[in-house]
Amino acid sequence: MYILITILIFIVCILLVLIVLVQNSKGGGLASNFQSSGQVMGVRKTTDFLEKATWTLAALLLVLAIAGSASIPRNKAGVDQSMIQEQIDNAIDPTTVPNFPTAAPTTNTQTSDDNYTDEDNQ
Repeated sequence: MYILITILIFIVCILLVLIVLVQNSKGGGLASNFQSSGQVMGVRKTTDFLEKATWTLAALLLVLAIAGSASIPRNKAGVDQSMIQEQIDNAIDPTTVPNFPTAAPTTNTQTSDDNYTDEDNQ
């Protein structure tokens, strides 16, 4: 369904571009080709048709864009959370103070008598 709506959006966009390019605000576009008196569709009817076609295609493009965004395929079998939510969950809190080691860990076991130094005597 999403692919069909996307194709329809492209078709409407191309038609809308062509209709807008055919129009000329000063009356010299496609309407100037229909100035002979024997025409079934006159100049005024041509400009009315082009204006109605422009508004219709613009409205159709709006409806198709909304329908396209509503029909975007969602991956239901994949991860339930988005990648952004995963990054938020794994982020480090900048307000926490890091715990730096104050002393190197000792590798040998010492008793309290072994830690006695000359500074403690003074």
